[in-house]
Formats: sequence, structure tokens, C-alpha cells
Amino acid sequence: MSVDRRDFLKFGSLAALGSTIPEVTHAAMSMSPDPSPMAGMTPAREVAPASGPFASSTTSPVGGKADYTIQIGTGLIEYAPNSFLSTTCYNGGFPGPLLRFKEGQQTTVDIYNNTDTPEQFHWHGQYLPDVVDGAIEEGTPYIPAQGMRRQVFTPAPAGLRFYHTHLTAGANLNMGQYTGEVGTVYIDPRNEPGAYDREVFLMLKEFSPYFTTQDGPPGPTFLYPTDIVPALKTASKAADAPSIASGVKPYDLAYNVYTINGRQLGFGDPIKVKPGERVMFHIVNGSATEIRSLYLPGHTFRVVALDGNPVPTQAEVPVLWLGTAERVSAIVEMKQPGVWVMGDTDDGSRNLGMGIVVEYAGASGKPVWRAPTSFAWDYRYFADPHGQVQKPDEILEMVFARNRGADGGFNRWTINGVAFDMETMPTMFTVKRGTRYRLRMRNANPSTHPIHMHRTTFEITNIAGHPTSGVRKDVAMIGGYQTLDIDFTPGLTGKTLFHCHMQSHMDFGFMALFNTV
Repeated sequence: MSVDRRDFLKFGSLAALGSTIPEVTHAAMSMSPDPSPMAGMTPAREVAPASGPFASSTTSPVGGKADYTIQIGTGLIEYAPNSFLSTTCYNGGFPGPLLRFKEGQQTTVDIYNNTDTPEQFHWHGQYLPDVVDGAIEEGTPYIPAQGMRRQVFTPAPAGLRFYHTHLTAGANLNMGQYTGEVGTVYIDPRNEPGAYDREVFLMLKEFSPYFTTQDGPPGPTFLYPTDIVPALKTASKAADAPSIASGVKPYDLAYNVYTINGRQLGFGDPIKVKPGERVMFHIVNGSATEIRSLYLPGHTFRVVALDGNPVPTQAEVPVLWLGTAERVSAIVEMKQPGVWVMGDTDDGSRNLGMGIVVEYAGASGKPVWRAPTSFAWDYRYFADPHGQVQKPDEILEMVFARNRGADGGFNRWTINGVAFDMETMPTMFTVKRGTRYRLRMRNANPSTHPIHMHRTTFEITNIAGHPTSGVRKDVAMIGGYQTLDIDFTPGLTGKTLFHCHMQSHMDFGFMALFNTV
């Protein structure tokens, strides 16, 4: 999915790869002379708009035509030549249509559910009241089966967001984010961010999942710093010992099909570039469970935003790493003519399709892949080197643990010893609007977890014992046996969901509710 910046400014619209935005996007943006690639973008605030941004959700649309229309239903995705898969998706294809909003400009979206299952439609990364956020745990009304809802809200904050289903799948691999119910949102800032020539939107996604009890090969060490807490590792081993001794082999997920924008590597049009061109890649990891990487041989990524939020330091890195639901906006200057494979660093994933061809004008030949020599990913690369961590008003503690294979062969995940109960949906923490909290997390298991907080932007303030500041996100990875501190200031009253964004973890207990008063 690619758009020339000048064309977007001229026409004010963008077609999604393989599908079309159902309604015309908002008026064209004004040009800005500021050379910064994210100039004019409002910095991510820790306090969301006051509990009063107007929003509504109704099954009786009134007030004229919607700005956008989403149809939830079964569609066919041609992921390889003459190879199709059938799944639930948006507007008949994958990814769902790119929804391009204007910061501060109210929008109306009609969502039709053409399935026999009540649906949730989550606006990931936005500051929205719980009535439209899209999570039953927060009290968002379902979109009725064979029914619809009209949602009216003001998109915020600016930057790369996305939308997806928010159903509990459990052992059903035909529900939740195992399906094709994922699409991209881009909220244009009030002022045009300059210093790039065009944008390319990429959605990373696996399909055809299956359960396995075989452990896959360990991946490279990529998440830095690598310091662990020995006591967390000791506790994890003690907790696992009984199930290991009894021969329990928990279920894990694997996939047969890996795609970018719904196409396997080599199928579909390449990304065509020109020497000297500056391409802004907006990348979403739309996976249900997988951590993904992305590498373009001979080039570097200058990261300008994480999860849609501008970073204090625009560092250049050879490899991008994205936990489940993380997003990266990065500029690549095209100065290595040729035909290249931009793909996952994992050979198995790339060989199953996780890649896309980048082709320079005038170049020909077979696409070239060269393995990277450095894999490191450290949120501190993008932090404020001179920033001071603000003291919180209160510290909240969380410990993540697992009961290996304890839930019908699936791992049961707990926060502070409690697996989330979808029947009672208890509140774990009551917090006050406008108060700065530090959420101190300790991961007493070997897995890396992409933790997500709805309706909030948080600041990473400590990684594995190392203070940091300035990086603001809504998803962040915490490594095995590590600690992670994030600071947040609630800005919207009501329930806010916290969870690991891996579907198989959140469905089996890895969630908690905050109630803001």
C-alpha cells in the first residue's frame, strides 16, 4: 500500500491495497515548510482528553451519511497465485481499508456485522470513551449479529493507529485476531509532517494457524537491555517443575501462511522506488501472537515514531522489531539500487511468505536477500538522552506468571496471582484521573510479552533496571524474567483494559481492569 505525498495532498484520498476506502477521506492537508519528518505532529500526551470528548454508539444511525463504512463478513484472500483462504475480514478483503482521519475533526463510522456472532471493533491506540473503544470488558456494547452500530467520535492522538476485532477466541482459531479482522488507521496531524516523498503502509500478518506441542527453535537475542532478575527465573522454574515432571506439554501456536498486506513474498506488485527517494514506511504488526522483525539489506530505518507517537531521538537502525500490535513509522532513504527482499530476519517465517520485494527504477533480476549482522532492538535508542524521569504520585505493582498447561492444556496466565475472569470481570486497580502512576511490572516467566493499555499513552521509564524517559507508547515488550516500568496519567473516566496483546495469552487470563474515577 503506497501513496505519493503530493498525490495525497492533491486528492485527499488513499486506496488500500486490494480494496478501497469506502468513503472519501477528509480535505487535503496544508503543506508545511518544516523539514522535520514529524514536524507539526502534536507530541503524545500522557493525559488523554478530558472525560468529555463527545462520542456515541447507536444501532439507529441518524444524521446523514457516514464518513466511513465497515462491513464485517467472510472474505477470500488470495495470498499466493491461485491460492485462497477464507476468513472473517473487513470490507471483503485484507487488510481492512485504510481509515485516514484528521486530528481534532469529528468523524462518523458505520460498522455492519454481517456474521452470526456479536462483534467488538477496537480502535487501538486512540483516546476514546469506553462506549466506543471496543472492548466488552470496558462495557462497550456489542455490534449485534446481523446488525450495525454507528459510532461518532473525534480521533486522537495523531499518528499511526489501527483497528481490530476484540473477541475472546480461546481454542477457536476462527475467531479473534486469528481471522483477517485487522486494518490501519492514520490520524493526520493538524500540520503536515514533511521531509519524505511518499508513504507506504505495511500490515504484517500470519494466517492458517494451528496448535502444536512442539517447541520452536529459539530466536536471536534482540531485546535489550538483557539484564534479568534471578529471583524471577527461580520462581518460574519452581512453578513449572510439577507440570514438567508430569509430562505436560502445553499447546502453542504456529502458522502455515505469512503475509505482508495479505500477500506472500513474491506475489503481487513490488514496492517500486527511485534512487534518492525518501520513503516513510508505516508498519503495523497485526499478528494474533507473533513478534516480527523487518530488514531491508543495504538500507537503514530512521525511526520517527513508535505506536504513532514521535520519538525524542530519531535513531537509525538496521532491523525493526515489532511485538504484537506495535507500530513503527520509519524513513528509508533509497540509495542502494537493485531488487531487494525486505523481510523477516527469521528464515522460516520469510520462506513462508513474510516479506515483500523492493524494486528500484531500472533495476532487474532476482530479488536479493542478505542476512543482517546486528539484531539489537532497544527502546532506549529512541529516548530523550537528557530527559529526567518525573516522580510518580503512586506506584502500582504487577507480577506476571503462568501455570503451565493448567487450562485444558493451555497455559493459564496470571497477574498478581489472578487469572482474569470473563464472567465477573473484576477491577484490579481503581485510579484517579490526573494522577501520575508508575506501573512496575515483573515478568516471572520466560516469555516476552507485548503489554497493552487501552485508551492511554504511557511513558517507558525503566527497562530491566535501566532508567529511561521520553518514549511514549501504548504497547511495549517486557522480556523474560525482566522488569519494566511505565508511567501513565489517566485522562478518561471509566474502565480501561490492560493485557498482553498475544491472543493466546489474554484469552487465558493475562488481562486486568483499571477503573478511573
